[in-house]
Amino acid sequence: MLCYEIAAELMVIFLLCLSVCLSVTGDAKEIDWFAPSGEKLQPGRPDISVSKNDESSSTLTIYNANVDHAGMYKCVAKSGEKESEGTVIVKIFQKLTFQNAPTPQEFNEGDNADIICDVISSPPPTIIWKFKKTRIQPETDVRFKVLSNNHLQIRGIKKTDEGDYTCEGRIMARGEIDLRVIKVIVNVLPSIRTRYTELNATADINQAVMLACYADGYPEPTVTWARANIVLESDGKYNLNEDGSELTIKDVTKLDEGDYQCIARNKAGERSEEVSLSVFVQPKITFLENQTASELEEQITLTCEATGDPTPNIIWSFGRRVFTENEQSLDGNVIVRSDARVSSLTLKYVQFTDAGQYLCTARNSIGQDIQSMYLEVRYAPKIQGPAAVFTWEGNPANITCEALAHPGAFVSWFRDGQLLPSANTTNVKIYNTPAASFLEVTPESQNDFGSYNCTATNVIGTESKEFILVQADVPSAPSIERVEPYSSTAKVEFDEPASSGGVPILKYKAEWRIAGQDWTDKEYIAGDGLNFITIVGLKPETTYEVKISAINGKGAGESSPPESFKTQPVREPNPPKLEVKPLSTGNEMKVHWIKQDDGGSPIKHYLVRYRAKNRQDWKPEIRLPNGSEYVVLRSLDWNTEYEVYVIAENQRGRSEPGKLSFRTLPEPTAIPETSSGMSTGAIVGILIVVFILLLFGVDVTCYFLNKCGLLMCIAVNFCGKSGPSAKGKDIEEGKAAFTKDESKEPIVEVRTEEEHTPNHEGGGPTEPNETTPLTDPDGKIVVDDKSKAPETEVNKTPAEVKTVPNEAPQTNGNESKA
Repeated sequence: MLCYEIAAELMVIFLLCLSVCLSVTGDAKEIDWFAPSGEKLQPGRPDISVSKNDESSSTLTIYNANVDHAGMYKCVAKSGEKESEGTVIVKIFQKLTFQNAPTPQEFNEGDNADIICDVISSPPPTIIWKFKKTRIQPETDVRFKVLSNNHLQIRGIKKTDEGDYTCEGRIMARGEIDLRVIKVIVNVLPSIRTRYTELNATADINQAVMLACYADGYPEPTVTWARANIVLESDGKYNLNEDGSELTIKDVTKLDEGDYQCIARNKAGERSEEVSLSVFVQPKITFLENQTASELEEQITLTCEATGDPTPNIIWSFGRRVFTENEQSLDGNVIVRSDARVSSLTLKYVQFTDAGQYLCTARNSIGQDIQSMYLEVRYAPKIQGPAAVFTWEGNPANITCEALAHPGAFVSWFRDGQLLPSANTTNVKIYNTPAASFLEVTPESQNDFGSYNCTATNVIGTESKEFILVQADVPSAPSIERVEPYSSTAKVEFDEPASSGGVPILKYKAEWRIAGQDWTDKEYIAGDGLNFITIVGLKPETTYEVKISAINGKGAGESSPPESFKTQPVREPNPPKLEVKPLSTGNEMKVHWIKQDDGGSPIKHYLVRYRAKNRQDWKPEIRLPNGSEYVVLRSLDWNTEYEVYVIAENQRGRSEPGKLSFRTLPEPTAIPETSSGMSTGAIVGILIVVFILLLFGVDVTCYFLNKCGLLMCIAVNFCGKSGPSAKGKDIEEGKAAFTKDESKEPIVEVRTEEEHTPNHEGGGPTEPNETTPLTDPDGKIVVDDKSKAPETEVNKTPAEVKTVPNEAPQTNGNESKA
């Protein structure tokens, strides 16, 4: 009987070589092995080896064992007719193996991502997924799901889901754990931001325009530009920056108008946006020609053509008159028609006044173009000029014959059918200019007055006109409308004479007097619109009578009837009239006043007050003498509005204030000085050279004058020249003695501030002291806004009011100006 000793079970886990040893009791003639499939295992196989150890044992070796080798192996031993068998069950447990877990794995944002991790083992493993070392719980986040094949699914994956994922396999029965880290990359489809979706440009002005679009995404997208499906590249027309986000179109023309595609591409895909470029064209007049016509003989049409985008409007103008599109004048003579880019101006009846320069203006929203053409109108002479000319005997007068004609006309003068000038007319001269002919007549007697004929002739026709030379007369009397008396003045309003005598009025003469006394008169230059005069120097509460006459070149006319009036009693003066003028510093103002009626009493002084409007307090009152005409306000605040009151005061009291407001200029910005182009070393070098030359000059002077110095020392010690002699010393001593005895010491006169020494003429101004008002060179007042407040009395004006005398103080002729 055969007895087999077989191990109960042999558990092999990925053994490279599996050996099964079977011992047989007794001697066996033959020992065979059979695979789980029943196949007899033959010797010499590469994966399974069968070897007989001795007569009683045999070994089965399995190389590179895997799960396919698992099963029940049968061992059959034969000895003669006897046979015995035994079985060995081989169980193979597979080690954790990651068959497919690639890294990195890329997905597009928004897709359902399937993260691959294929793990095999025997028994099947337990798979755990982690993200950033934290276990993923599909129960709490529905976007995550572990599929049946152990893959991790992420629904609608986001950029925030990007990172390292851990695929961990476990076999708890054996305590076996293994893992793989899978890097997940989320690619983001490009997004495009255009700076402008629509751009405008102007053609033909050498303008460049830049189209810009900026792309975001992951990976960083590449940007290209295309037009009509043709990719644009940098060349003479286009220029792209490094990342392609900015496309510059050079020298824009109308052909560049259209849509441009900005295309951004990356692994996630591509997107595109359109940028529309509109190219406008400035107007340009392409046709406009000069024209020639004859007056009243033919119709003329002026044509102007222009291009541009948008289509330009075409406007005609002639002088100050503007002709708009489709305009028709009231008389029907001018008709304007426009069609697209062409406009025509038609003159049905051409007149000589239509000649001249016409402007064609083509205008659109981009700009305008203006060109001119000239319309030449040929017409017969037309004589213009005043028909009547006034003068008097002995006074030359010009008779003007203005002959308008094209071509130019030849002008002739006639008197009683006789061509001028003639041998009998020595008092007549003719002066011709391109525009007119002047006949100068100096009447010597009544016979020289009368009719003169001007005749103008050109190739078109002839025109004549009679001019009359009339003897002028003196003006008629003006009429006094109203007299407005004051204390010392009177305002007389009058109407112009009904007749000027044929020649202009040159002056008006006013005469006034106290009843029963002699007339006082004064002449006033006549001006345009002069209808009143002011009489000054009257006595208060006195009755006067006044009359007015007009004067022309021939003489004075009759006077108006005398008008009586009575001046008012002595009263307060009228308010001064104020004017202001800024000085160059900007925060200094010169306030000037004009004296009005003094109320019958001389003005004693003027009182000036001023303040900034944003402050309640007034600056202290400034009192100025009668002759003052202005005050200069200095050190005012910048960019501040001020108000100024000036009051005139006489014996009866003060006037109402003359008021004025002004604003100072804004404070100027300091402008840094430009640096000198000369370096510091050069300046120092120049100073050293100048100093050496100065020392040399002093030494030479000392050598020749005083026989001393460096040159004298060199001459004595090296050249043998004798030093200064004793005689020279005596001469020097004598000169010194004479100078001491005969010198005239300067006479210095010391004065106190209270002393006032007149000049030789006895009328010179005193030396200014701290109580003397400061005036300009013409004796006016200067006020410093930043100084202390002045007193109200003139002789107590403080430092704020300073005086500059009109003349420098005169000193005695024997005095030295120390």
